[in-house]
Amino acid sequence: MSDQNEYTPAKVWTWESESGGKFASINRPIAGATHDKTLPIGEHAFQLYSLATPNGQKATIMFEELLQLGCTDADYDAYLINIGDGDQFGSDFVDINPNSKIPALMDHSTTPPTRIFESGSILQYLAEKFDVLIPKDLKAKTECRNWLFWQMGSAPYLGGGFGHFYSYAPSKMQYPIDRFTMETKRQLDVLNRHLSENEYMAGDEYSIADIAIWPWYGSLVLGDLYDAAKFLDVASYTHVVRWAKQVADRPAVKRGRRVNRTWGPEEDQMAERHNDSDFEG
Repeated sequence: MSDQNEYTPAKVWTWESESGGKFASINRPIAGATHDKTLPIGEHAFQLYSLATPNGQKATIMFEELLQLGCTDADYDAYLINIGDGDQFGSDFVDINPNSKIPALMDHSTTPPTRIFESGSILQYLAEKFDVLIPKDLKAKTECRNWLFWQMGSAPYLGGGFGHFYSYAPSKMQYPIDRFTMETKRQLDVLNRHLSENEYMAGDEYSIADIAIWPWYGSLVLGDLYDAAKFLDVASYTHVVRWAKQVADRPAVKRGRRVNRTWGPEEDQMAERHNDSDFEG
């Protein structure tokens, strides 16, 4: 492999050109807003600005689970942030999330309104605010948080590692694909071993740990991520597949994965969400 894409790093890296690949036009080495853009504000206390990527699905599934549980104060407006067009670098969005990543949330039920960014923080904030979807028992609560933070640390190797080099990089390179395939399969084995002895991630109780992990790893083993199911032999992770199907059958998950989606079958798309009746269209 020594002759593949040989590259000698400079003593000091400089940004001279786009890096190539699907997201080259929005990759840059600096933070901050690139343009002024006012975000809309709907009628509900919660205003979500997002896209139905796996990270975005965490927030919308969480909201739909809250509403399914009867938490009527959790009603929300969800507005589309098109990351391919660079919407995440608009001034209002950067004010909510200085890291320019979706999802980003404003809670207008507080004075002044509270900003919440990073998907794990959004899940914890909403679970604590409504006192649901985190186990009450300390041991189970700790297990829930163990797996919540496992997802935060592991998924970048799946998305930014495997997903990028397998699906989005401008050319196929064996070394990074092998490297991140091994890590992705190791993570699937971690999940498979755990779920062989547990119904859900925190034990017998569905929680925000499942909501965090399912959009990434559940979608992967169900064949909805990177078109890589055969390549990764996902069917061999039988306990993960069992859990993924079980979570996918939840009504709130079926609704939540549609919100802020603008691709795929038309019946799965919903660019914005403002009330329950939007799902009927």
